Amino acid sequence: QVRLVESGGRLVQAGGSLRVSCVVSGSNFAMNAMGWYRQAPGRQRELVAIRTYGGSTRYADSMKGRFTVSGDIAKDTVYLEMNNLKPEDTAVYYCYAQYRTTDYWGQGTPVTVSS
Repeated sequence: QVRLVESGGRLVQAGGSLRVSCVVSGSNFAMNAMGWYRQAPGRQRELVAIRTYGGSTRYADSMKGRFTVSGDIAKDTVYLEMNNLKPEDTAVYYCYAQYRTTDYWGQGTPVTVSS
């Protein structure tokens, strides 16, 4: 059974930095893409960033410049580096992975940014 396990979410002060991590377990194939979504209280889940097996990346416009997605998709690992965090970045951050037409989701790691 494929599982995505996130870690690294915590309370951080505004202006600070944080890195969250995700690893895949139970898979015998390499994902086509991995990345991150987030869901703030009372809001819909939204894209943060995606990284493909080939190394290309895509960011939500509002995340460009402060957030960086990295990792080795071939090794089923993806990271999200977040800088200059703002209270509005408070959300549960979900790891996402795709293999062919199947989407996989982690349980989420909470990030809280205090003002």
